[in-house]
Amino acid sequence: ATEIARVIRGKHKPTFTPHMDTGDNVIVINAAKVKVTGRKLEQKQYFKHTGYMGHERYTTLGKMLSKNPERVIENAVYGMLPKTALGRQVLRRKLRVFAGAEHPHVAQQPAVLTFNKSEE
Repeated sequence: ATEIARVIRGKHKPTFTPHMDTGDNVIVINAAKVKVTGRKLEQKQYFKHTGYMGHERYTTLGKMLSKNPERVIENAVYGMLPKTALGRQVLRRKLRVFAGAEHPHVAQQPAVLTFNKSEE
C-alpha cells in the first residue's frame, strides 16, 4: 500500500508538486490474496458509523477480505494519502483494485511492478 500511495501521488517523479496531481494510474489485481502476519485477521478492525448515536459498526479484517477484498487495499492506501480534496480525487481517479486476476483494462499493458521484497 505504501508503494501504491507513492505512485498515485506522484512522489516517484522528479516533477512532483504537492498541490498538483502528477501521479500515475495503478491497477491492483489479486486483492483477495492479501497475506498478513500474526493475528490481524481476527484482531484488526475497521470502523464505520451509521450516523445514529451509539451505532458504531466494527468489521474484522477476515470478514472484510471475504466480503470486499478490494476495500482492504483502498482503506490502506487512503490512510496514507492527505485528507484533502486532492487526496480524495487522486484515490478515486487513479486507483483501480480487483479481487481476482481479471480486469477490464486490457489496453494497458505496462511493465509489472512487484513489491514483494522478501523474494529479492
